[in-house]
Amino acid sequence: MHTIRDKNKLLARVRRIQGQTQALERQLSEEGDCVEILQQIAAIRGAINGLMGAVIEGHLVDHVIHEPDQAHREAELAPLLHVIKAYLK
Repeated sequence: MHTIRDKNKLLARVRRIQGQTQALERQLSEEGDCVEILQQIAAIRGAINGLMGAVIEGHLVDHVIHEPDQAHREAELAPLLHVIKAYLK
């Protein structure tokens, strides 16, 4: 499974996001500059989008593209589309 195979890379991304959110918390606690806070929020959003993209790509490759059985491909695709739609709201 892609999340197991890519576990170290995905965890590294999560740890970077944690660092970014901790920095944001410090900025807010210390009443930091508004523009710097906005930039930090934008960076966090970009990092989350990158993480989501990496997991979606892995899922599509492993569970849809390389899945030989048509029924399994369809079964894997439907919940993925649901998650993507929810994420894009």
